[in-house]
Amino acid sequence: MFRKLLIVASTEGFIVKGIETKLKNIGIESVYSSPRTNDLDGRLSGTDLVILYTDDKVEQYATGLVYIKDRCAELDEQVIVIGSKLEFEAVGGFIPDNCIFKFYERPLDMETLLTDIEKYLENESQYARRKSILIVDDDVSFMSMVMDWLKDKYRVFTVNSGMQAITWLAKNNADLILLDYEMPVTSGPQVLQMLRSDVETADLPVMFLTGKSDKESIMNVLALKPAGYQLKSNSKDQLLLNIEAFFLSQKKV
Repeated sequence: MFRKLLIVASTEGFIVKGIETKLKNIGIESVYSSPRTNDLDGRLSGTDLVILYTDDKVEQYATGLVYIKDRCAELDEQVIVIGSKLEFEAVGGFIPDNCIFKFYERPLDMETLLTDIEKYLENESQYARRKSILIVDDDVSFMSMVMDWLKDKYRVFTVNSGMQAITWLAKNNADLILLDYEMPVTSGPQVLQMLRSDVETADLPVMFLTGKSDKESIMNVLALKPAGYQLKSNSKDQLLLNIEAFFLSQKKV
C-alpha cells in the first residue's frame, strides 16, 4: 500500500530529517514543506497524514495553520502535532481538536510516534473502503451536525458553497452528494444543473438535504433526476436509514 506523509516545519532541521529517515525505513514516504501557504499549496493532496513540527515562532505562521485546517477539513485528513505544550495550545487556536490525531511533547519518543503512525495508516486503509459522502451547505453548524451523524459509517467531506463543490469534485470523487437547496450565489438546483451538464459528473448521485418542503421546489428539480429529496427536519436515524437504503438500491442495479 502506498503511504505518504507531509511534514510541516519552519526548517528541515535535524529532528525533521530524523523523522523522514525513520519513516523511509518502515516504507512510508514523506514530503517536507515550510508552513508558508505558497509552499503548502499542492503538497497536501495525496498525503495520508500531516506532521506539524512546531517551534516558538508558531504564531508567526498563522496563515499556514489556517490553510492546513481548511485543507484537512476538505480532504478529511488528520494532523499530528509535535512540540511543547505552549506551542500545542497556540496551534489549537487555529486547528480544532477534531482535526488533530495526536500531540507529542518534546523530547520526542520516536518509536511511539512510528508505532502510532503505522496504526493510524492501517485504520485509514480500512476507512478508505467506506462510501464517501460530500455535504454541500452554507449553514456550517447544520453541516457539522450532519457530518457528526455520518462519520462513524461513511467518509464525509464538506464544502460550504456550490462553487466549492464544483472545485472539489474536479479533483475528488463522491459516492453521494448531500446538497442544500437554498445557497447564496449558486443555488442547489444550479449546482445540480452544472453537474448534469458535465460528462465527468453527469452521473453522480445527488440527494437534496433541505428545509424547502413545498411542492413547487420539489417539482423544479425532478427533471434533473436527483437521487432523493430529504428534509433537514429528518432525525438522525431517519437520514441514516434513507442513505443506507440508497446505497443498498445501488447494489441491486
